[in-house]
Amino acid sequence: MGSAQLKSNPMDILGLPSEHEQLLESPGPAQPGSLPHSPFFRDGGSLPYLLIKSETFRRLKKRAGRAWYQRRRVKVIAAVIGVLGCFFLVDWLMLLRLQDQEIEDINFGDIGVIGNYSMSSSMGVPSSIQAERKILGKNMEQRKGVYSRMLALAAHALAEGHNKPEPKDLWQEPFFLASAWKPCSNRSNWIMSSGSNGYIMITANGGINQQRVAVCNGVAVARLLNATLVIPKFLYSSVWRDSSQFSDIYQEQYFIDYLAPDIHIVKDLPEELRSLDLEAMGSVVTDADIPKESKPKFYLKHILPILIRNRVVHFLGFGNRLAFDPIPFHIQRLRCACNFHALRFIPKIQETAAFLLQRMRRNAHPGPLDSYLVGPYAETILKDKKTRTMKNSKFLSLHLRFEIDMVAHSLCNFGGGEEERQELEAYREIHFPALVQLKQATRLPSPEALRSEGLCPLTPEEAVLMLVALGFRRKTRIFIAGANIYGGSSRLATLNSLYPNLVTKENLLSATELEPFRNFSSQLAALDFIVCTASDAFAMTDSGSQLSSLVSGYRIYYGGGKMPTIRPNKRRLAAIYAKNTTIEWRVFEQRVRKAIRQTKHVQTRPVARSVYRYPRCKECMCNSDPFTN
Repeated sequence: MGSAQLKSNPMDILGLPSEHEQLLESPGPAQPGSLPHSPFFRDGGSLPYLLIKSETFRRLKKRAGRAWYQRRRVKVIAAVIGVLGCFFLVDWLMLLRLQDQEIEDINFGDIGVIGNYSMSSSMGVPSSIQAERKILGKNMEQRKGVYSRMLALAAHALAEGHNKPEPKDLWQEPFFLASAWKPCSNRSNWIMSSGSNGYIMITANGGINQQRVAVCNGVAVARLLNATLVIPKFLYSSVWRDSSQFSDIYQEQYFIDYLAPDIHIVKDLPEELRSLDLEAMGSVVTDADIPKESKPKFYLKHILPILIRNRVVHFLGFGNRLAFDPIPFHIQRLRCACNFHALRFIPKIQETAAFLLQRMRRNAHPGPLDSYLVGPYAETILKDKKTRTMKNSKFLSLHLRFEIDMVAHSLCNFGGGEEERQELEAYREIHFPALVQLKQATRLPSPEALRSEGLCPLTPEEAVLMLVALGFRRKTRIFIAGANIYGGSSRLATLNSLYPNLVTKENLLSATELEPFRNFSSQLAALDFIVCTASDAFAMTDSGSQLSSLVSGYRIYYGGGKMPTIRPNKRRLAAIYAKNTTIEWRVFEQRVRKAIRQTKHVQTRPVARSVYRYPRCKECMCNSDPFTN
């Protein structure tokens, strides 16, 4: 009965609401010329209109369902993205917290193996890395300086990266471009100077590197004035405290013979001139009498008349008193010939330097520059064939220019507080009185401003951060050049803890081997010069240092594109180091590498810059690349 009732109600059959029942009872008015209008028929067809309308509702319902599904899918996707975002955020926070825990552990001794970190992070970490962390943390003193956080991250990076390959360009420079430049300052095709206008005497001041520059500039001036050069003398310095003279460092006769085709050189003044009072005659010329980097016309106008009148001129000091441009071609080439060819160290220095190179390379084959630096003693590296390794042992040399004279003269702060300030101020009053007067009379830039401009030498802590960021492994053999680092051995504690294979000439030589050099700082500096120049890679911390300039120039001249030099841009590094409390190690590493990579380009000598540091110029080197000539 229920079924019959449902079938008797067309509204129920069609699924229409009850308000449409009136459509069955009240047909609409008939249209002229058409069939009577009925809700069951449309256009005289045979298909029921309500069935069509029901189908339309079903289609609308289907479309509505599809739209609802699409909206739901969007919501689901958004929810998934939100969940993933939350997951990554939580993961990042956990990693950050873990990193902070590592830093805390490193700062307090046993790196990564104390407290909760040992329990939580040792799982999944190779035992070799855990052992490396123990070694790193065992001897590392807790430093309260501004770089304690970064040094902790550096220690962790060394421990984690001991099996990772080093960057490809770490021990290289752009070979193709650099190798196109060949040494050629030993060639001359001009007439020898007669030296008939008189005698040039030079008493050079400063350390061995300043003296070397003064000697070669003196050779150039003697040629310019057609004078005979007397073997230079070295002024005793209260800073260097070394009484060494020319023949105590360089081979005197070799110097005379090598430059004989260009100028006359004698060992002393003629007998008739030795008794003259040169100062009373007006023949003594000090640095105060010559502007810094004077051009040749100054010497021709002011010095040549004195030379001709008195037959002798004595330059006292002669620090950087000859410009590099404009200089006649043959005078500039003579400068290069003096620096790169004529100045050869005495056998005592060569032999001891050969021992140092042999021990740094672990009895491996000689390097490409050894023969130029230690002469016949380079062969001693090959004598002990039984202990010689098959593969050359690379080593890095680092000139850590952080002696007290450099630190005091910079007017910078280095984290030592009031005690440091008083100590450096007292040193300035004794050794740099003019600087003290200038500081009192003039408002000089603040230490912070000096550092931001890159005018402060890198500290040992900043130097080691640079080396770790560049990718040098913990086992890298490093030779430290320089004497009496300000702060002593405690200042080098960080370097030693991060790089245990760090040595100095005092570590490598026995007391007997060092004895002939005691109290002769210039001769000891000569050993540093040779080892730094011959090393597989050389890193400087102050580009204004004379040693670094001479070493980098020598490596360019003889290196053939195989002797990379790391020249930090201290201004860029200062901006990076200034963020030491917040910067992530990965970002720090990338920025340091980019800053150093930009200084490794091959460039010709800029105008007015030193030929001793930038020998890639036509006066010193010849370029075999036809596209750059």
